[in-house]
Amino acid sequence: MPGPSSIAGYAIVSADGMLADANRRIPDSLKIEADQKFFHNALDRAAAVVHGRHSHEGGPGAARRHRLIVTRRIAALSPDTRHPNSLLWNPKGASLEEAWALLGVPAGPLAVIGGPDVYGLFLDIGYDKFHLSRVAGVRIPGGRPVFPGIGPRRSPEDVLANHGLKPGAERVLDQAAGATLVSWRR
Repeated sequence: MPGPSSIAGYAIVSADGMLADANRRIPDSLKIEADQKFFHNALDRAAAVVHGRHSHEGGPGAARRHRLIVTRRIAALSPDTRHPNSLLWNPKGASLEEAWALLGVPAGPLAVIGGPDVYGLFLDIGYDKFHLSRVAGVRIPGGRPVFPGIGPRRSPEDVLANHGLKPGAERVLDQAAGATLVSWRR
C-alpha cells in the first residue's frame, strides 16, 4: 500500500516548549523570518502536509499543497470541501496509508505541522526527522505545548529522545532573537 517515503515534523517553540498561547495564537515573538524560510522551503519539497483543524502554514504555496487534516469529527476519511487537494482524516477510522492512497498523492515526504495532538500522533506512527526550532527568550505560561505531556519536568527534547530520535548540531537561525534549530533523526 502506498504511503509517504519519509515523515518529518516542523515546529517552533518557546523556551518552555509552547507553540501557541492558550487561545491557539502563535505570538509574534515566535515568528522568526529565518525559521519561516526554512519551514516554507521544506513544505515546498513535501508531497503532502498533515495538520489539525486549527493549524495551517499559510504562505504563497498553501493552496496548491496536498494535505491531510486530522479530525475526530468524521468516522474515517472524507473530502474537505473547503480546501482543494485536501482530505479530512480520522486516524482511529483509517490508516495513514489508506488516507495517503485516497488523497492521491505520489510517493514523497510527509510534513507534519501541528498542533499538539497531531505531533503526538506521529510520535507513535514514527518520525524519520523532527526539526525543532526554539526561541530562548520567549515564555508562554499556560500555552499549548508542542507535544502532549510537556511541562516543567518534561521538555520537547525529552519526548523526542524517548521516541528514538537523536539530536543533530544546533544551528543559529537568528542570533538577535535567540532562535535556534536542531534537527532530530531516527
